[in-house]
Amino acid sequence: MTGPEPAVCQDEVTAGPGGAMTVEVGVITGDLTLCTSHRTDGLVDVAVQYTGAEEWYTLTGSPAPSPTAPSRTSTPPS
Repeated sequence: MTGPEPAVCQDEVTAGPGGAMTVEVGVITGDLTLCTSHRTDGLVDVAVQYTGAEEWYTLTGSPAPSPTAPSRTSTPPS
């Protein structure tokens, strides 16, 4: 059995209109860091923080099923 994959974080994500809903504090807006961590049970933990802050917040709906579709940021096949 393999362990969970390392977390993948992306800086400088801006919450869309209405912000990002979190479990701990409700809606947060502005410049965020998004972090995803794949678990061994096939789910993905998703957390956000204000860019440069120490506190992480759980995105509502996390853990989520691991996506099977290509990422929206993937380069389309030629």
